[in-house]
Amino acid sequence: MRLAPAAAVPRPRRDVGSPAIIRLASLGRRKPLGALGALVILILFVVAIIGPAIAPFDPLTIDSKLLFGPPGTAGHTLGTDDLGRDVLSRLLIGTRSTLTIAVFGVLIGSLIGALAGLTSGYFGGWFEGVIQRATDVVMAFPILILALTIAAVLGSSEQNLILAIAVVQIPQASRVIRSAVLPLRRAEFVEAARSVGVPEMRVLFRHVMPQVISPYLIILTASISTGILIESSLSFLGLGTPPPAPSWGAMLSGPTLQNVQRAPWNAIFPGLALSATVFSFNMLGDALRDILDPRLRT
Repeated sequence: MRLAPAAAVPRPRRDVGSPAIIRLASLGRRKPLGALGALVILILFVVAIIGPAIAPFDPLTIDSKLLFGPPGTAGHTLGTDDLGRDVLSRLLIGTRSTLTIAVFGVLIGSLIGALAGLTSGYFGGWFEGVIQRATDVVMAFPILILALTIAAVLGSSEQNLILAIAVVQIPQASRVIRSAVLPLRRAEFVEAARSVGVPEMRVLFRHVMPQVISPYLIILTASISTGILIESSLSFLGLGTPPPAPSWGAMLSGPTLQNVQRAPWNAIFPGLALSATVFSFNMLGDALRDILDPRLRT
């Protein structure tokens, strides 16, 4: 009599990693440029936090014996500027100033614009007309010219620069969020909530607002690169962070331009930092758009 073969004992599954790590790895495979941009942005924020601790020299120390020192001179990895200050140290510490101004300005402006677009798109009527006409007035001016005017009138300081960036970001966020809210205010789930007596404000913030989180995150990420360019442009024109505090835009202005042939490294390294940062935020914004927009999902 033949015995039935014993049932195979299932092997325990190996833990290949946490779900968060798996999702990040999947994002890296699907959107490698977006993952690379996120990695660069993470490194930049870490540098902004620990920059003063890892800077090899005091960024404000002047050394008249090392004016326009080339990279590698006396331990200065990226050389020195027109006053003998270490370029690497100023670049590391300037990361905090540039990112702080750009991120806070875009956050404030995008939040105000999103609330304006959310409420005007949902309630409509005269309220929508007032909000949108005010938006049209702001959008009538070029972004950089408007930010330049605000910074020139208020004076050069980090707070005024944040305010200038916030003001120019409001119209774009308002338009994008309003366009996302318009088809939702007559949606079936909104009408169902109204039919059972749910207050309008609760419908707005409980049922409508979660539907526009995705476009808000996309425009927020993409707008930070614009904020960085505005901050750098105004600092380049002398309307940014007051000297001698380091800033990427300020590092590209004045003596750097006048002596670019004599000391090109003073312009190359801040320019590369700006380009890499703007490129990273743009790539991350494109990846978020492709992932969060249901029309672009595959």
